Amino acid sequence: MPKRTLSHLRWYICALLFFATTVCYIDRQILGFLKPVIAKDLGWSESDYGWVVFGFMLAYGIMNPVCGRIIDRLGTRTGYALAAGVWGLASMSHAFARNALQFAIARFGLGVGEAANFPAALKAVADWFPRRERALATGIFNSGTNVGTMAGATIAPFIAWYFGWRWTFIVTGSLDIVWIVTWLFMFRQPREHSLLSEAEHALIESDREVAPTERIRYSQVIGRRQTWGFIVAKFLTDPVWWFYLYWVPGFLNAEFHLDLTHLGPPVIIIYAAATVGAVFAGWLSGNLLKRGWTVTKARKIVLLICAVAVVPVVFVQHAHGALWITVTLLCFATAGHQGWSSNLFTIPSDVFPRAAVGSVVGLGQMGGALGGVLVAPAVGYWLRFSHSAYGPLFICVGLMYIVALLILHGLVPRLDPERV
Repeated sequence: MPKRTLSHLRWYICALLFFATTVCYIDRQILGFLKPVIAKDLGWSESDYGWVVFGFMLAYGIMNPVCGRIIDRLGTRTGYALAAGVWGLASMSHAFARNALQFAIARFGLGVGEAANFPAALKAVADWFPRRERALATGIFNSGTNVGTMAGATIAPFIAWYFGWRWTFIVTGSLDIVWIVTWLFMFRQPREHSLLSEAEHALIESDREVAPTERIRYSQVIGRRQTWGFIVAKFLTDPVWWFYLYWVPGFLNAEFHLDLTHLGPPVIIIYAAATVGAVFAGWLSGNLLKRGWTVTKARKIVLLICAVAVVPVVFVQHAHGALWITVTLLCFATAGHQGWSSNLFTIPSDVFPRAAVGSVVGLGQMGGALGGVLVAPAVGYWLRFSHSAYGPLFICVGLMYIVALLILHGLVPRLDPERV
């Protein structure tokens, strides 16, 4: 009797990663949408909100390298499910917070669990996809960050309006349970999956490096320029994304007086553009590789295109109250960031063996979170001090990608596979 298989199984796995990233970002982002309501209810200032964000970023930074090692040791299937359980419970705990300190503690727990999302997802991509498809697969699952944000913009006002803002955290946190059950039922390593055909398995293995037989230690990757190039690039550009997630809804509220029920359409458009940027940039670098371009040239040309696409956001301060001009500039910025992120995330799997990918991604995520830890309170205090002057902030975020690309290229001129 012929073996029963499922065609294109690797893309079903990618869909699971997309689902996980979507619910992860719903849990993460709804605080930004509910900020005006919660701040009014609990009497928060901008600096209070900055410290609540800091709680998440601190845990996210501390736990990323730890989660990377946990994923490498426990395996993607068990480690990812455990992490989703932690961040789901932490998300629901927000409903019981009564002040900024308790919110910060709940955000800290959320950061502990969500720190595992990208190390686990990228390790799964490295396991399930040949190198030429990894950027596209990463772009697809990474677009869950935008879909999650758009879903949050839709779900949060509805639930908060009819049931109160506390129930929003309960409902969205419960989505993680659905994902955990689906993940444990569906995910296996390629060589262990009963539904994987021999032809697809051969495709997955077609351009794969030989996996090392021994565990790879941090000391074997921490001193390499490729690791530091990835860390520095994340340190400089991840805080920009946190700025968009946590402060753009507040900026639109302050600049255009959009309340909770009117924030949805602009935010959905901004993050729909981010989704397009993530998938397009992932497809573009994969297409260039199929045309015979080297990994170095394909990845860095796309990174340059994305870095240039972000620059126009510096002119937000000159939009003079024109909502849709501002939204257009933010669309270019978020699309550029997500395209950048899709390709930057593939670098660890491009240059390191699979056994090291989770650890290197964890270190990079730690670098990005450390940047967020430094930036979040600073932004809160700046807005309080300057009476909500966002212009200088948009200049900084618009130029950061060019700076990051120059440093990355200086540290890692070529993206050649490393022997560890």
